[in-house]
Amino acid sequence: MLGKREPGVYGSTTLAEINNLLAEVALKLQAQVFPLQSNHEGVLVDAIHEALGKYQGILINAGAYTHTSVALRDAIAAVNLPTVEVHLSNIYRREEFRHHSYIAPVVIGQISGFGVQSYLLGLQALVEHLRGSGGR
Repeated sequence: MLGKREPGVYGSTTLAEINNLLAEVALKLQAQVFPLQSNHEGVLVDAIHEALGKYQGILINAGAYTHTSVALRDAIAAVNLPTVEVHLSNIYRREEFRHHSYIAPVVIGQISGFGVQSYLLGLQALVEHLRGSGGR
């Protein structure tokens, strides 16, 4: 629903447009992205598990599952891949229930509040981390 749902909060850019931008940035970074979207928690858990041995890291916007899903948190912890959590809106300027992330304690970093740039900054941070320059 991205691009249609609450554009005042999430903007009008669609997920397809974000994925295209991520692919462009990845190309410049000499990296690849493999986007996945699902509204089903189990599909996301399975995808995280399947990432082990297949991908080097995870860039995730878990949406509402950020604040509710121990299963996603446990899946990320289990695969132990460098993971960056991103959010279009600043979750700390929103409703109180959005201030807690189950995912934050098991990721290398979190970027929120920069709209589409959150994804692009997250990808850049993940790639730099994987290349050994993250955190310096």
